[in-house]
Formats: sequence, structure tokens, C-alpha cells
Amino acid sequence: MDYKDAGVDVEAGRSFVSQIRQDVESTNRPEVLGGLGGFGGYFQMPSGYQQPVLVSGTDGVGTKLKVAQAINRHDTVGIDLVAMCVNDILTSGAEPLFFLDYLATGKLNSQQLAEVVKGIAQGCRLSGCALLGGETAEMPGFYQLGEYDLAGFCVGVVEKSKLLDGSRVQIGDVAIGLASAGLHSNGFSLVRKIIETGGYSWSDTPAIFKGNSLGAELITPTQIYVRPILELLKTEIEVHSMAHITGGGLPENLPRCLNQEQSIEVKQDSWTIPPVFNWLAQAGKIQPEAMFNTFNMGIGFVVIVPLEQTNLALDWFKGQNITAFQIGQVVSGDGTLSFS
Repeated sequence: MDYKDAGVDVEAGRSFVSQIRQDVESTNRPEVLGGLGGFGGYFQMPSGYQQPVLVSGTDGVGTKLKVAQAINRHDTVGIDLVAMCVNDILTSGAEPLFFLDYLATGKLNSQQLAEVVKGIAQGCRLSGCALLGGETAEMPGFYQLGEYDLAGFCVGVVEKSKLLDGSRVQIGDVAIGLASAGLHSNGFSLVRKIIETGGYSWSDTPAIFKGNSLGAELITPTQIYVRPILELLKTEIEVHSMAHITGGGLPENLPRCLNQEQSIEVKQDSWTIPPVFNWLAQAGKIQPEAMFNTFNMGIGFVVIVPLEQTNLALDWFKGQNITAFQIGQVVSGDGTLSFS
């Protein structure tokens, strides 16, 4: 017997690395040293920092992968993977530098997983970070045929004096919400439950989606906010804090970017909720509170600015063709969110 008899094809693994090499190398930054295939990835610190602070983050795609595998669409979940990590570290003001992925499957399907890596590389290009390396694990008996799982790890850098940690937020500051691209990568266990119990199919085409199937609508990748936010931080607009709206929605994530003894009031009708959320609420008979505690409801990222700079910030986002809304204001409180 050999390793292949046990279900692990080493030669296929080597071939897969060669297949994805061009996509990986397309993400290189000047700071990348060496190439793909070593035991580690090498990255030198960018110049120009006086007191550089490294910021790291890790995340996965979750059960959204089940949708991708059900509809046999694998070129977008890699974008989700990168987005969930880089958007997190972006909230501190950090520029993403490099990314590593972990991809695990029961049996290596080179065509399928090459599509996944294409998406990861695209996410890295969109956020300006290098795909420095990764690991592909073939684990027979651990995953069903055609299944795979993803995890990602990102490192960024920010000047210590410009680090955003909530300490700059003041009472009266305004929350500006940036539009999401749909569900992003959260709440899919509930989504799948709605589809299953309601007797729906991923190929169904509800009129509200204007020709898109359920699967195509739900697989829309997570919005990456890195480039416009890094540009915003170079303007005269004072950004006091930021939040990435992921699992737990606005109620859980927005208070995380506040200072001590502060809360935030959100005007619930201050932005347009995308149709996908309305469909899910109706199909699953989900109460509004549960919807807001599970999904981003159309707001994927929030920037906190001084009250007097609200219009300046909104106009700046409009000039960048980014949909933004004034959604709330910081008030005295105990670190909670309330709707009005």
C-alpha cells in the first residue's frame, strides 16, 4: 500500500500548486521576498513607518460554502474569505499586507479548488495584499466528496499614532453606514434552514431578484472596503472609529467600536434594506429583531466621524461612487445599540 491507496494523491497536490502559481504570483507586492513553495512566506516591512503596529485577523466563510457547493460555483467564496479578514483589520486603520489561506478537502479536485484560489487571489488584488502562501490539506474520510472548508489569516500594518481603537469617539459623533453587497458571509445556517423547511430550491427565481436564482443571489461575494477606506484616511475627514458588520449584525458589531460609557442610536429607516433580506424575512417568517441580530441588513461597514463633518464625509463617499447613509449617532450609555 501507499499514500494514494489511503486516499491522498501527493502528485495531484504538486500539480495543483503549479496550477495556482500564476494566480498567487499575480498578488505580489514589492515587499514579498522569494516565491511559492517554501516552508514559509517572506515579507519585509514597508518603508515610511516610524512606529509600525502589526494587526492580524483570521476568519472563514462558514456555511455559505454549502451554497457554493450545492450550485457548483466556486470562484467567489475566496473573495469572501479575504474580505472577512481584511475588513476586520481595516477597522483599526491598518493596511492589509499579506494573506495566507488554509484549504481542506476530502479528495483533491484540482479544477474545483483552482477556482477557489482564483477567488482568493482576486480578493487579495482587490484589497492590495499579497497571497503569501497557504496550505491545501487532503483529508479522506473527514469531508464528503466535493466538500471543502476554508480559513484565512491576514496581517496588516498601521502607524501607532494613527491606530483606531475606539478611544477617539466622542458623544455626538455620527455613524455613516456603507452599503453591503448582500448577506456577505453571515447567517447562512439560518438561510439554509429557510430554504430547507420552505421547500425552496437554489435554482428558484423569485420575482424580487429580477431573474437571478436564489443560489446566484445568495452567493454574491462580500464587499471589500479596503481601498476606499484607506483613501478616506488620507483626507482631512477625521475618522474616529470603524466597525465591520458581520455575525450578530449592527447590534453586536457597532458598539464594539465605541469608547467607554457610550452607546449608539440607529435610525432604522435611514437606509434602504436590500430585497434579499425582505425575501428571507417573509420566507422564514422571521421577526425584525431576529433579522437585525443575524444579518447586516444592507450595512456592511460603518465609519464614525464628528457631527460637523457628516456632510463632508457623505459627499466624499458619493464622489467615490460608494453608497453611504447617515444611520445613527453616539450617545451616553453602557455600550449598547438602540433603534429609533
